Amino acid sequence: MKKIIASLLIIGTFSCKQAKKETATDEKIVEVVKPEVKLYTFSGGTVVANRLELFSQDTTYTGQSKEFADAFYVISHPKGNLMWDAGLPEGLVGQPEPFTAPGGAFTVSRKDSVANQLASIGLKVEDIDYITFSHTHFDHTGHGNVFSGSTWIVQEAELDFVANEEAQENRADNYNAIKELKNIQKINGDHDVFGDGSVVIKSMPGHTPGHQVLYLDLGEHGPLLLSGDMYHFYENREHQRVPIFNTDVEQTKASMLAFETFAKEKGAKVYLQHAKGDFEKLPKAPNYLK
Repeated sequence: MKKIIASLLIIGTFSCKQAKKETATDEKIVEVVKPEVKLYTFSGGTVVANRLELFSQDTTYTGQSKEFADAFYVISHPKGNLMWDAGLPEGLVGQPEPFTAPGGAFTVSRKDSVANQLASIGLKVEDIDYITFSHTHFDHTGHGNVFSGSTWIVQEAELDFVANEEAQENRADNYNAIKELKNIQKINGDHDVFGDGSVVIKSMPGHTPGHQVLYLDLGEHGPLLLSGDMYHFYENREHQRVPIFNTDVEQTKASMLAFETFAKEKGAKVYLQHAKGDFEKLPKAPNYLK
């Protein structure tokens, strides 16, 4: 009997070791496959800042002007399509001359509609599952209402900022640009859009109460960050300058620190959405980054 028990123990021990060996082998075979994510870049128009001093708390830029790009993007993921930002108002398309805002701070123009530009990558308006804006200023929500059938992902603080009663009365243009968006997904803080870490909205308030940036993990190209209006041009990033029209200076400074820390941690390439140089670096639709 003792011999039988001993034999069973030996067999059991061998079986456990074999099972562990097979499990270890199986673990080596398991490989995390990243989803194929594509970034398409489009032009939402051009902004000339005639009074560049608005982009600093001091007099650094007094008397200067600068031309800005105004991009919007489509992120194509196996689980759906996300539009990030929406350029300038489409009412500018077809206008013979650029429009200068009352007070003369900005001169703006836009050449093409979102529907025409989406067609260049084989998409229609209804193919956009989600739309989200870095924030709700006029140069980022221009064709927002076109996507009334899409789900608008928005920070709760930003929704209140653009849609409260005071905003509807005193900042009506900003509200009117998004008022047709009824399918609303409110968020508070960072949000992983597709649940796999490849497309992540990062809360970075200060420019507006619900300002945010977009992190993408594109595989071949690697990680990148679309800046929203965290910075408008290279000098402002270098010197951490804050525009005078930001809603909260200290909050902006804290977000700048969080942005730079996150970019370094991820080894992400940063693209300033309004910087012409960064806009020119990105392939334009129908070409894409992946």
